[in-house]
Amino acid sequence: MKIIVLGAGLVGAPMAIDLNSDENFDVTVADYSDDALNNIKAKCPELSIIQKDLSNTKDVTSLVSDFDLVVNAVPGFMGFETAKAIIKAGKDFVCIAFYEENPFELDQIALDNNVTMIMDCGIYPGMGSVMIMDVAQKLDKVDSVLTYVGGLPEIREWPSEYKAVFSPIDVIEEYIRPARYIENGFEVVRPALSDPEYIFFPKIGTLEAFNTDGLRTLATTIDAPNMKEKTLRYPGHIEKMTVLRELGFFSKDKTINVNGAKISPMELTSQILFPNWKLKPGEADITIFQSTIEGMKDGRKIRYTIDMNDRYCSETDVISMARTTGYTATQAIRMIADGLYTHKGISPPEYIGQYPNCVAYMLKGLKERNIIYHQTVSEII
Repeated sequence: MKIIVLGAGLVGAPMAIDLNSDENFDVTVADYSDDALNNIKAKCPELSIIQKDLSNTKDVTSLVSDFDLVVNAVPGFMGFETAKAIIKAGKDFVCIAFYEENPFELDQIALDNNVTMIMDCGIYPGMGSVMIMDVAQKLDKVDSVLTYVGGLPEIREWPSEYKAVFSPIDVIEEYIRPARYIENGFEVVRPALSDPEYIFFPKIGTLEAFNTDGLRTLATTIDAPNMKEKTLRYPGHIEKMTVLRELGFFSKDKTINVNGAKISPMELTSQILFPNWKLKPGEADITIFQSTIEGMKDGRKIRYTIDMNDRYCSETDVISMARTTGYTATQAIRMIADGLYTHKGISPPEYIGQYPNCVAYMLKGLKERNIIYHQTVSEII
């Protein structure tokens, strides 16, 4: 089976290498960057590579037409149009691009082209969403869902005390995109980085949490009066990013004149921040996920807690965020290839959670890669 991975970045490259470990898969990776393609070829010489400008959607449709399955791992700002281009080619695919457009706008096009598209297939939204829906299916009624998730460098290094463990442009999107959550049955929209709180995690320490727009499709696919997602960082991060945002450093408007060329503050800021946010070779990162789901079952109030902590793998030289995000997506590709998941149209990851056999399949593949989700249940007295 021929598979193409669109994007050879921090997460795309490990996904391509992971899929290439399956003898039944013939894997190709496409990217525009010479550096990205050279890096992945050095790590996995048997991979086929194609240099292509993936921002040209007509080229994407033509490119993926020769393949059986596709992984969309382009940055979020390209994600929606790239997904549409893949659908037009009639190819089933898994997408990890974190775009702001409404994915259900693509549902009818996907149905018309008989396409299975699993979107937002990372850690959260992603596998966390799968497990939240799995729990929701076990309850008679869901009262609340509260999720904390974050990827961090294991060692804090001043001044940033942060490293971008996925597309840096998508990181900045988390700080500027309004955050939506459900409170008392109503949608609430708050600025990103709002409602800070401190949370202690064993073996990690105290982190700060803030609102981001990570609830995504769960806001409508799960019937619960209270649902919220917060991103985790080391204490002090909120203030730094809020100052930059409020001073206009994250603006996308092309208002800065540099040698006669107009650029946006976002473009300038990214050129300064990204080198400081880049993980050094062999530098470890950690990923934390925790979700608490409360509801009713047979007249009793029940609490489920899902936890996952992961760390950079020195044996494979794969960062934790790439492991927890990318291997969720590659396992979903295997699930489609094996004919286990066949839903046509747009599938948020929580749709997978409606099928216990699919949940078990996903968890098994992740466990084989030492990514382990722990689930506990207790009665609330």
